[in-house]
Amino acid sequence: MALRWNIENIIFDSLHEADVWADSIGNEIYARLYDGYDTPDYKIAYSLAFRLAEMKEFRVITEISIDKETRYKVWVISA
Repeated sequence: MALRWNIENIIFDSLHEADVWADSIGNEIYARLYDGYDTPDYKIAYSLAFRLAEMKEFRVITEISIDKETRYKVWVISA
């Protein structure tokens, strides 16, 4: 099964800004436009994981990859 990723390189200064952004990404994942989100900003990944975990339909998975740069991935599968 191929996952549909939203990959962005945005980094916010505050957790509040990241949380507002994560709310919009959560809506896109809930609408099934994407299965996951890939970001260099841990604040977005943190907020998104908690927002998605509130939805009973999803099982949330997270991953940190450290290759050339640190990336955080958050994706869902149906529960």
